[in-house]
This record gives sequence, C-alpha cells and structure tokens, in this order.
Amino acid sequence: MTTPGESAYEFRVARPEDTKAIRALDGSFTTSTVFEVSVSQHGFALREIPVDPPLTKAFPDDEPDDDDDDDDEDSGSHTFVAVGTDGRLAGFVAVSYSPWNRRLIVEDIEVAPRHRGRGVGRALMGRAVEFARECGAGHVWLEVTNVNAPAIHAYRRIGFAFCGLDTALYAGTASDGEQALYMSMPCP
Repeated sequence: MTTPGESAYEFRVARPEDTKAIRALDGSFTTSTVFEVSVSQHGFALREIPVDPPLTKAFPDDEPDDDDDDDDEDSGSHTFVAVGTDGRLAGFVAVSYSPWNRRLIVEDIEVAPRHRGRGVGRALMGRAVEFARECGAGHVWLEVTNVNAPAIHAYRRIGFAFCGLDTALYAGTASDGEQALYMSMPCP
C-alpha cells in the first residue's frame, strides 16, 4: 500500500555510500507537549501535558563502532533509507532481529525535518515490518523518550502500544531526567 507522497521517494536498503548522510541527518524535534510519567507500586501511568515554551530536543551523535556495518545480513540488522527525488536522504530506519524472542527491534528511525508529515516515517516503518515478516518476527518493538510526543503519536497511529517503562535508562546521559517508554505491536 502506498502512502500519500510515497511515490516521491525511493525506498531501498542502505548502501555504504549512505553512511555519511545517515549520520548527518537532523533528528531533532520540537514539541509543545510531553508525556508525564507517574510510577506507583501497581505500574505506571502516562499523561500528556503542555510545555511552554515548546521543547526542542537534539539527540547527541552516536559514537561509531569500529566494526560498524550499515547492513549486516548475518546479524539480522538492516537499515532502510528513503531518498527524495533530489537524490538526498529523506530518512532511515535501522532494525535488528532477535531470534530467541522473535522480536524485530527498531534501533533508530529518523526523518529529515523538511520531509516530515509526508508519510516517509510510515513508509520506512512499513519496510521494517516487511523485513520482520521475512524474519518470522512475532512483534516489532522500540524505545522512545517520554518527551518525544510527536514520535509517540506517530507510533500509535501506526499501531504501536505502550508495553514498558525504564526510569533509569537515561541516567547520567544528556537525556537525564527523561524516561524510556517501550512500545510494541504484533507483526501482522
């Protein structure tokens, strides 16, 4: 199924020459709401609250691994890219498959700011789900910070639901004070 605007992009497996553009992609976001996390002995609850002024978040650069492969089929890791008609990277999704629990993990998904709202993220996630099916995955899983309300809304529209929380994952990092929310969806 083609999403609106999808035909304006080429979707394919990442190539070695895409590495520099993937690392340079601007994954920052601005939001006027965040998800407040309340933890009790019985679990946790989320409540979307406004923030004023709006929050702008830029993620720190990842440290490249010495043995970093963009597409290592033996490990079950793949990166899919969306390339605009201008030949420039519009977005990517990096995934890995974990056979022991039949889980496809969305390691990272980013869409360049000027391509957001055009179905690129949904189409990239569609490529990830296709790969999940090929692997025999039972579900697709991801982690997102509680302050990334735009991504949370997008994931929920695609079919993801909250399935967990880690209040300590970001401790001691540039994201200290945020909570990691885990989301999953069955692999159709």
